[in-house]
Amino acid sequence: MIVDCHTHANNYHDEAVDDLTGCVEKLLREMRRNRVDAALVLTSYKVTPGRPSTRAVVEATRAHPNLFVVAGLSWATFREQDLEEIRPAVEEGRVKGLKIYPGYEPFLPNDARLAPAMVFAREHSLPVMIHSGDTYTATGRLKYSHPLHVDEIAVDHPDVSFVICHIGNPWIRDTMEVVYKNANVYTDFSGLVLGDFEDRFESYMRAQVQEMLLYGVQPEKCLYGTDWPIASMESYLDFMEELKMPPRDRRLMMSENAIRLFKLPIELPVIGARPFGRL
Repeated sequence: MIVDCHTHANNYHDEAVDDLTGCVEKLLREMRRNRVDAALVLTSYKVTPGRPSTRAVVEATRAHPNLFVVAGLSWATFREQDLEEIRPAVEEGRVKGLKIYPGYEPFLPNDARLAPAMVFAREHSLPVMIHSGDTYTATGRLKYSHPLHVDEIAVDHPDVSFVICHIGNPWIRDTMEVVYKNANVYTDFSGLVLGDFEDRFESYMRAQVQEMLLYGVQPEKCLYGTDWPIASMESYLDFMEELKMPPRDRRLMMSENAIRLFKLPIELPVIGARPFGRL
């Protein structure tokens, strides 16, 4: 089973053009082609014709029981009313997490403006995904997206689970430490490449991820994600296939961790007698 915890329904080719239906159809087609069983669709920190709102994505994916939504929040325009607007979709089980975008917007993850969102996440057992590492556009500000900043919000909110997106690339070792130190912090492998992996970069990145899995991070703390359509599903699956790990660890990362962390309605056996995460 494969769960892609990090996809989008944005029209990155032309943000001025609304193509939500087409993006969802392309996502489902790519999932079928690559035998991906379920996916989380992350909405953006901004709303444009090509970057649909959380409400629009919820409606566009409602007929597809294998698609779930993670609600993007904007630090710049955040109001507590934003949380009330997504509450019905949270209670319905369509929205399974929140996403914030430090680096794309100039704020640190523990900024007080977003404190109500952390309370909301705790009340509804929603993981909070945090953009970390490099930004897709040159206008991003990297000092805000360093994964070490996640340590502070994790300590401030020990009853909320956080996901460092993109393994904080290129600061992978810093991500390793933050995940190792904090029981409520996880990481995903998404967005390591634009399009397909090239041979030299794939070899380099595979060594970095392999080191992380061998020495720094328990497999229970890692989630498979691609950042589709920015990254290719097929290329990502080839990349993951080349990583050396026991079958149990592969199952955890490719599906079971995401199912448990985001409380997806997919039945799986309990891992021994140990609790999963903090919630």
